[in-house]
Amino acid sequence: MSDLLIELFSEEIPARMQAAARENLKKLVTDGLVEVGLTYESAGAFSTPRRLVLTVQGLTPESKPVREERKGPRTDAPQAALDGFLRSTGLTLEQLEKRADKKAEVFFAVIEKPGRKAAEIIAEVLERTIRTFPWPKSMRWGSGSLRWVRPLHSILCLLGDEGGAEVVPMSVDGIVAGNTTGGHRFMAPARFAVSSFDDYTAKLRRAFVMLDSAEREAHIWNDAQNQAFARGLELVPDAGLLTEVAGLVEWPVVLMGAIGAEFLHLPPEVLQTSMREHQKFFSVRNPKSGRIEGFVTVANRETADNGATILKGNLKVLSARLSDARFFWENDLRVAKAGMGDWAEGLKAVTFHNKLGSQADRIARIAALAREIAPLVGADPDQAERAAGLAKLDLRSAMVGEFPELQGTMGRYYALEAGEPEAIANAARDHYSPLGPSDAVPSEPVSVAVALADKIDTLTGFWAIDEKPTGSKDPFALRRAALGVIRLVLGNGVRVTLSSVARTGMNRCFVETGKIIAKSLESITIGEAADGAENGGNIAELLGPIREKVFRQNAAGIADEPPATLPKVADLLSFFHDRLKVFLRDQGIRHDVIDACLAMPGNDDLTLLVKRAEALQAFLGSDDGTNLLQGFKRANNILTQAEQKDGVEYSFGADPKFAETDEERALFAALDAGEAAIKPAMAQEDFAAAMAAMAKLRAPIDAFFTAVQINTENAIVRRNRLNLLHRIRALVAQVADFTKVEG
Repeated sequence: MSDLLIELFSEEIPARMQAAARENLKKLVTDGLVEVGLTYESAGAFSTPRRLVLTVQGLTPESKPVREERKGPRTDAPQAALDGFLRSTGLTLEQLEKRADKKAEVFFAVIEKPGRKAAEIIAEVLERTIRTFPWPKSMRWGSGSLRWVRPLHSILCLLGDEGGAEVVPMSVDGIVAGNTTGGHRFMAPARFAVSSFDDYTAKLRRAFVMLDSAEREAHIWNDAQNQAFARGLELVPDAGLLTEVAGLVEWPVVLMGAIGAEFLHLPPEVLQTSMREHQKFFSVRNPKSGRIEGFVTVANRETADNGATILKGNLKVLSARLSDARFFWENDLRVAKAGMGDWAEGLKAVTFHNKLGSQADRIARIAALAREIAPLVGADPDQAERAAGLAKLDLRSAMVGEFPELQGTMGRYYALEAGEPEAIANAARDHYSPLGPSDAVPSEPVSVAVALADKIDTLTGFWAIDEKPTGSKDPFALRRAALGVIRLVLGNGVRVTLSSVARTGMNRCFVETGKIIAKSLESITIGEAADGAENGGNIAELLGPIREKVFRQNAAGIADEPPATLPKVADLLSFFHDRLKVFLRDQGIRHDVIDACLAMPGNDDLTLLVKRAEALQAFLGSDDGTNLLQGFKRANNILTQAEQKDGVEYSFGADPKFAETDEERALFAALDAGEAAIKPAMAQEDFAAAMAAMAKLRAPIDAFFTAVQINTENAIVRRNRLNLLHRIRALVAQVADFTKVEG
């Protein structure tokens, strides 16, 4: 067995591309080796800013011989068919075999491929990998044709065993593979030879290179935590930044500095975002005050002054950045303390969508919808409407213009500065949430009302103008908005009739589109009136009737619900159900259980729907549930077949006086008791009690089918028994549509 070591040494690889590049290198090379008959025990990929590395352990020294038989055309086939078969096999006519095949004689090709040495295969696979590597962006340099993420300097390719290692002979675009690499760009730039992976990692470390990105991350995090702890501070966790910074350095040196006192009054989120986005600094927080008071930067080298010069330069740049942030903050505060009227006015000129009006129009719709939703979530309607009117004003602030990721967060600060209550300010911060499956769900009533209104307006608006997601395309993130509504409703146990709320929201969107159409039509008619005036008419007299006609039509369209509303609401509700299915399947609820509950009335009340599905899943997981399901399906199948055969519906008139057996009479009694228990339980939405009552039907139904023949020759008894089966079906159907349950 042999071990393979590959290093592709280049200029700095962007940190965001390194993780995918490691996996791609590993997959492309190992898959290529396996495809041609080599096997291996294990493989590992590594990266630093200047190198991609792959080690493959336990590689077979050569591929096995391959013998392949391929059936060809009949011996009397046209010459063109024979020529094509010969080209595909690479053989001559004399090398083919003739064999009997059913009623004809056909040619067979026996292709034998001898085993190949591993080095020969590795050279082919690695060259193909380098030339076809899937970088998101790549470049050419010099006069060569090779494309790589940054100029590729050298290729290290060693194949070794206990007896030593040899360079795999290969070259790509003039770069010849060798056994040397380089160390740290500044601290140990000289090249050196290596003989194995262990030798390679040991010499790299002596040359100030940590090969493993996970080791670099751990080193940065531990050292930064220790330095912060030593000053009585704490490091603010940031996993994404940690991964990025580890991809920027080969020899991480952690340095910690203090933020100037003139910036400490800035909100912590502003300091953290500014340092993260502009400088790639970690934030250091005072656990007592919650203020960001320091930062951690990671240098790529050790220096004689222990990083003092580096830290001084970083502080200079950081002060300039934070001065900009302070300027934005202080200017925004003046507007906020004045009531944010300038921002509200400015949003009138910002188009949300050319068919749905401006951001100000959208805010007005959200505010009206939030007022209607507020009582359903226990919020004060006035506060909900006010919060919705303020929640998006920070979009016009200088701070959010510089850092869009702070929208909402800054809205809370500005609302508080404007003297708004805490609940309204928090709604400005929380109304975008939840943004993703791991994002926290708001729980304050006002925040919930505004967040629901925001997402429902987005969905109803784009449904109204037929901008729905198609396939994998979802440019307006409508799937995320629907999932946000689902999580808000379920996370807070909200009882809301989605179809009713969506209908109200969609009608408002139709009003908006009607206004836009009317305005567009009016501009057209003004042109027509002007043309008439050129021919001697009075423009005011010409324009008046046209404008009156336009607005009369528009007003009529607003007064009456547009005919498109109901089908669009039904389609949107179906979209919600599709997203809910995905959400519940991730929670472990079976798809057929969800379908059985979706078929019931009230399926636009998601809290009720999920409560029913959870109870049904628990019931079907029990022996009673499984057996009752079988009994129901048997009853339903017999009843359905009889109704189709007889052309009638057996749905009335089951009478115990026609019962002939004790089992039959026992089933009548059990159904009477079941109806008496299930109906009030369903009225109280006590699905567990309803399921428990259904479970008691299992034994009587089993006994009935064991002892009784349904299709008896006595027509009266047969009809009575079929009507009894209908009672089973109708009783079970009060809980869920069992016809959709599998099993």
